[in-house]
Amino acid sequence: MSPTVTLPRRRTGTGEIVVEARDLKRYYDVGGGLCGGGGLVKALDGVSFKLESGKTLAVVGESGCGKSTLARLVTMIEEPTDGTLLIDGEPVGESTPELRRKMQIVFQNPYGSLNPRQKIGAILEEPLVINTKDNAATRRAKAINMMERVGLRAEHYERYPHMFSGGQRQRIAIARALMLNPKILVLDEPVSALDVSIQAQVLNILMDLQDELGLAYLFISHDLSVVRHLADDIMVMYLGKPVETGPSEEVFAHPRHPYPAALLSATPVADPFHEKNRIRLEGELPSPLNPPKGCAFNPRCWRVEEDCRQKQPPLIDEGLQSHACFHPLPLDEDFAE
Repeated sequence: MSPTVTLPRRRTGTGEIVVEARDLKRYYDVGGGLCGGGGLVKALDGVSFKLESGKTLAVVGESGCGKSTLARLVTMIEEPTDGTLLIDGEPVGESTPELRRKMQIVFQNPYGSLNPRQKIGAILEEPLVINTKDNAATRRAKAINMMERVGLRAEHYERYPHMFSGGQRQRIAIARALMLNPKILVLDEPVSALDVSIQAQVLNILMDLQDELGLAYLFISHDLSVVRHLADDIMVMYLGKPVETGPSEEVFAHPRHPYPAALLSATPVADPFHEKNRIRLEGELPSPLNPPKGCAFNPRCWRVEEDCRQKQPPLIDEGLQSHACFHPLPLDEDFAE
């Protein structure tokens, strides 16, 4: 069941591109160890996108598709093997320290992302201590102001993380990410560890903050029910590559690639009388150490043809959507609820 959230108006964005990725790649050379079997893992193998200020791009797919690797590259935790990443029009490289303040991340697990030995006030003030010359009184005032913005009270300033629920801890993590007034937030599965009712509260806070501050969100998720409520645009990934991209309402209503169509058919809905044609995928995600020849999805695809087994389909632009499929689903096949 999807969380009940206040649906925002359709955001038009400001037209300002704050993040641009051009053919990003991240490869890992994996040693075989005692058992052998090492090789090259192409965790990310050619990802391009643009993200506007005030808009949300959701990156979705199964575990192992490259979502979290992309998050680490965009937040400059890791460097790409190849490709270009631009923040506010500047390539990430020599000026990375200056760019880091514009980009912050909220991690999946609110129980592990906060230092249990620090009080909440110290956790929120730490980015200011490291990056600004603010005095103690100014840092405290900024921390309390940010706590109130995410629905916490001033008396929480002196408490430790273990004294808060999971939803409250994730609010603290969001407040910490905003202390340096960034332009972009990478949200790596930010509500997947929370109960559904708490998810709704956190999602509403994120949408309110986006409207207020004009933030750009790169939203990493496997939960299409959540993505449906939050995203302006979607990039569906499979084994390190994007297989479909486009505006969320277009992808949800008319997926062209069989993989997002299968994901959408498995998404639960609250209406017990709603009928869906469930598309059941056979098999598991292939090993990134030994990807299949041709289209990576071909061993699980019910529309597979011989050319799918021989060649890798390029990402083809079709109006607002793009897909990487030789035999896409027809446009008149409606997946909208």
